[in-house]
Amino acid sequence: MEREPTYDLKTGRGLMACPRCDALHVEEDLDLGETARCIRCGTVLAKPRDGAFAQLIALAFTSVVLLVGAVFFPFLEVSTMGFGNASSLFDVALAFAEGVLLPLVLAVLAMIIGLPILRSVLLLYTLVPLAQGRPPRRHAARAYRWSEILRPWSMAEIFVIGTAVALVKVAGLATVHLGPAFWAFCALIFVNLASRAFMCQTSIWDAIEDAGLQTEFGPRATPAPPSQPLPRPEDA
Repeated sequence: MEREPTYDLKTGRGLMACPRCDALHVEEDLDLGETARCIRCGTVLAKPRDGAFAQLIALAFTSVVLLVGAVFFPFLEVSTMGFGNASSLFDVALAFAEGVLLPLVLAVLAMIIGLPILRSVLLLYTLVPLAQGRPPRRHAARAYRWSEILRPWSMAEIFVIGTAVALVKVAGLATVHLGPAFWAFCALIFVNLASRAFMCQTSIWDAIEDAGLQTEFGPRATPAPPSQPLPRPEDA
């Protein structure tokens, strides 16, 4: 959710728009455990948690480890009539590294491996300094914005579901043994669910903005509301 520096002219507080219905709300300071919901549609706007940044960092690092292991560890082993063969995703990519299937292989690897790893790295780049109480790194806001843009394109869950459907058909022709990489993808689904449960976009944006203001203006400085009133719709 990209936030704009808008202000309520009466109170000088920031305004926050609901991501679902675009209703504007005056931003309030929340204590840990409190939840702010949209007064129109009930969407959760903010839900700060104690230690959420450290938990998100741990989950992002776990995702990177699981994805790297899922690439190189055996994904499954197929055996029939005494002959068997185990392969990993890296072996599959090498097998189709030439020919017309190469673009398809690259696209699949990018969706199920590349984008999730990139998103986890962007989260680590954004959250590690904030969790340590240090100023955010340069372009931290842009990195976090890109991590949210990439979230719908990380398709590890879709890959697991498609693989499970394919294994049902393959199991009737041969004996299939699931390897560590398959279970790594299954664990990744639960890690992603936990990450979404702990993530509060509003808290992260506030931490980035507050740390940036303290760096630029000092620890007690706050931005002043605009001196000129905002134009009314009929005056625009």
